Amino acid sequence: MGRALIERRLRDVTDRRKAVERDLAVAAEQLQHLAEEADEARLRALVSETPIAQQEHREAERHADAMRRHHADLAEQLAQLEQAQDDLLDRLVAAT
Repeated sequence: MGRALIERRLRDVTDRRKAVERDLAVAAEQLQHLAEEADEARLRALVSETPIAQQEHREAERHADAMRRHHADLAEQLAQLEQAQDDLLDRLVAAT
């Protein structure tokens, strides 16, 4: 693989990595908010013991779980991009 191609791929991976890092930061903030909402809904459901409060808790917990999965997916993408970046940097050094 030529040096120019490696450098181009490295720029692409770096750009994607920065985008995923931004998305991961946003997802972390949203996850914190949704987890807090789910905890509050759980407490309301325990105190009130009404079917509506329990339903609200289940719904809030589903949203928090979905965001946990999304956050984990983004973290995995970031790890893969970091590995790809490391591999490309190794190739770039070897091509020099």
